[in-house]
Amino acid sequence: MRKAVPFLLLLFASLSFGQELRSPDISSLFSPIPGETKAVNALWWENPEDKRFTRREVVIADLKGPGIITMLHFALPERMKMDRSVVMRIYWDGEKEPSVNVPLVDFFCDPNGTMEELDTVLVDKKRGWNAYFPMPFRKSARIVLHFDDEHIPEEAIHSYAPCYFYAMWRSVKSLPRDALYFHAGWKQEKILLGRRDYIALEAEGRGHLVGLNVTVRGVSPGGVGYPVDQNVKFYIDGENEPSIEWQGMEDGFGFSWGFPEEKSLFLYRGWHLYYKTGAFAYKFLIDDRVSFTRSLKVAIGFGKNEHPSFRQMFSQPAHTLEFSTTVYWYQTEPHLPIPPLPAYALRLPSPDAAQIAEKEKVAQRYRAEGITLSLRCGHPGGDVEFVEEGWDYRWREGYSFHSPVLWQGEINHCWAGWKQLRLDILCPRQTKGTLRLFIIDPDNFAGGRKQKITVGEREVGVFEGFQAGRWIEVQITPDDTGAGVIPVVMENLKEGANAVVSFVQFRVER
Repeated sequence: MRKAVPFLLLLFASLSFGQELRSPDISSLFSPIPGETKAVNALWWENPEDKRFTRREVVIADLKGPGIITMLHFALPERMKMDRSVVMRIYWDGEKEPSVNVPLVDFFCDPNGTMEELDTVLVDKKRGWNAYFPMPFRKSARIVLHFDDEHIPEEAIHSYAPCYFYAMWRSVKSLPRDALYFHAGWKQEKILLGRRDYIALEAEGRGHLVGLNVTVRGVSPGGVGYPVDQNVKFYIDGENEPSIEWQGMEDGFGFSWGFPEEKSLFLYRGWHLYYKTGAFAYKFLIDDRVSFTRSLKVAIGFGKNEHPSFRQMFSQPAHTLEFSTTVYWYQTEPHLPIPPLPAYALRLPSPDAAQIAEKEKVAQRYRAEGITLSLRCGHPGGDVEFVEEGWDYRWREGYSFHSPVLWQGEINHCWAGWKQLRLDILCPRQTKGTLRLFIIDPDNFAGGRKQKITVGEREVGVFEGFQAGRWIEVQITPDDTGAGVIPVVMENLKEGANAVVSFVQFRVER
């Protein structure tokens, strides 16, 4: 019953007006509740084109108030996972700066984007994400999704972003004068924690914090990983010393002597591994929310009386830590601008020592072969296998495909296009070498694929009968790369089929 409507209304009253939260009364399910329940849909193909991801930014809800959003639902992409490429922004009452600005996976306590299941008091996940923060608004509520992985063409966004959304909300006649607005902000930073604290939030106004989630990893080769001896500190209304301080990060999130060996997910708090070597922890505060009347600062750092060895060790570059945080709070408007998010590539977690070593092994192998770019098109582990500095790519048209059921065998991934598939290889000017394209047709689609390949202005040829797979090599001259771009087009010539490519590589001629 924890997610029944009466509970939500009690939670809303508690979070917004400071009333005590009580257990829901089952009999109240039969009692009238104020307002009218409504819903709004977006993203799925049944909805108008302007509410689908046919471009990089889409308004998925534009509600007129007064009202209260009671639930948000997002369906998983067809790839069944997602990273920080999708950002959710929410604007209240026509404001220019968003009150919510968070990568979607972090908002739902799934910064890896790979968790199978999560069940908390305010967000949950099982083949989809659901949020239950009550979100009141007086004039309007506008929810925007932005997708900013520039490597992915607009036609393919549906494979990487949620495929369906709906919001449940209640229209009401009015809201109390002291109703507070929901806010959420995200940041990430590499830091020497022995030298200064990590600042997760700086807010001004009146309100209360109701939750936060944190990731921490050691990201330096030869480092010792992450400590759990740092404290979470709350500075209320301009305090010089925090009046609330959780001594020890794991204790702050309800554990002790470090985080447990296995993930532990509870309604109000929990933890799990973050990219194999780090920790992710979350905590929601309802009865114990942190109230402020003028300002609130949330910081993570070593305590005033912590043993000095921690500050010494984590002041060294060899022990650099990377934190990311999402903070959830309610407050009056206007609010301090939430810091803008860095570009997508900078939001991704930095590689740790083991990942750096593995990447270097791959780089050494390809460099020895003269390969400067290697793409595994549509691979569930990511499209980029290796890219040398000065090289990049832009996938211009097509969509992503991966299916070990339909494409049985070692290679079960590709980029595809019903009419054509387009990409650009970005390279140093006057480069020469060999462009290598691997095409395969393991399902003999439409009786066998047939496609024409064009590189730059040159038609390479028409290809069919490549069910077992085939490498196509194209010699590239300095004239081809005079502009620093190698355009590649694969045109489908078979009705009912599509054009495909599974690997793209470039080998430089020194």
